[in-house]
Amino acid sequence: MPPTVAAMTHATRLFALLALVSLLAGCGVRHTASTRVDDDDLQGNASAGVASTPPNAGVEAAFTARSYAPGDTATLRLEGRPAPVLIAFFRAGSGHDGVMQGLQVTPQRKIVGGGALELRLGNWQSGLYYVRVVTPGRGTWDAPFVLRASRIGTSKIAVVLPTNTWQAYNDQADDSWYFNADVTHIDLARPYIDAGVPPHYRGYDRGFMRWLVLQHVHADFLSDDDLDRLSGEQLARAYSLVVFSGHEEYVTAHQFDTTERYRDLGGNLAFLSANDFFYKVEKSGNTMVGRSRWRDAGRPEAALVGEQYVDWNHGRYPNEPFRVVGSKRTPWLFRDTGLVDGTRFGVYGIEVDATAPASPRGTQVLATIPNIFGAGESAEMTYYATPAGAKVFSAGVMNFGGSALWPQVRTMIANLIAYLSRP
Repeated sequence: MPPTVAAMTHATRLFALLALVSLLAGCGVRHTASTRVDDDDLQGNASAGVASTPPNAGVEAAFTARSYAPGDTATLRLEGRPAPVLIAFFRAGSGHDGVMQGLQVTPQRKIVGGGALELRLGNWQSGLYYVRVVTPGRGTWDAPFVLRASRIGTSKIAVVLPTNTWQAYNDQADDSWYFNADVTHIDLARPYIDAGVPPHYRGYDRGFMRWLVLQHVHADFLSDDDLDRLSGEQLARAYSLVVFSGHEEYVTAHQFDTTERYRDLGGNLAFLSANDFFYKVEKSGNTMVGRSRWRDAGRPEAALVGEQYVDWNHGRYPNEPFRVVGSKRTPWLFRDTGLVDGTRFGVYGIEVDATAPASPRGTQVLATIPNIFGAGESAEMTYYATPAGAKVFSAGVMNFGGSALWPQVRTMIANLIAYLSRP
């Protein structure tokens, strides 16, 4: 749910201060010289979808589509005063370049002039990539895109990145849904205003992207547009697990139908953020419209996710950790973490979810932050299984996936992926 502009600006400044150090040490992640964890990896702060400070004077850049296949020709649009620029491709999460922690995968080359560039993509591994556009003496801009696999089912795990939500929060000129309730249309092909970094990427997405690399977990990456092109049957044939790694707030009817059908066919789901499948939207080309609550249309998100949006912090920062209550019911999740019922671990949530009357029968609460935003407004981490064999996990706080490199959380996510990726 979008807060006011003033409250969100305040939240952005303070979010970095609220990442909690876990109270018990988890097992280590195997590191090498090329996959070290930097101190910056453990910061929970996030870009907020507003202009860089100080303002970036570089040529702005964005791709005209959210995703491409290996070998495709992608169209990169350059905006601003035409100038010679330097460009190179990077894979996000695989290195140490900038906020998106990219690893360069092509040599840098010089481009003269502006407008649209046709760029041939390599036969690279599926993931989140970006082109770094350097305007000498004026700044840099990143243009991210999802590189899907050459065919679905290359891996048995799919990771859906929240490309709809990223643009809904992208405040180019007071034109985002997050900051302006009067906005009705969103341009899905505009540059991300924070020098090309998707809104909240640093706090909600980056930790999990880095975790995948450090743990050597291969997955097929999908944009929201890609999920719109698939059926539940296709997903079920291709994947044992579909992970919604970030803030999947804005989804189309087709996305909802496909994900629900996948679950009904026995497909496993993991939601690593909060306030997922909250708003219904429609898309046509590069335009997204709509924004009405799914629960008001008779489809409460709790029936799929297991829980649903409760509230956001309204500028209050209670700094409360999760308390484990379900370690005996789901020992596989807490294995090797040192966590048992009654112990606590630190993950903070700007927005939180909890069970609701529509939650599937048998939904279990695994951890809770009681009354985090006031009486009756608790955060809950949940899990349920269906008669068809589907297993569904939901984190219940916004930055669980983003905290994937913190002690305990990194081990919990490893346990979660291992357990849910089994057919």
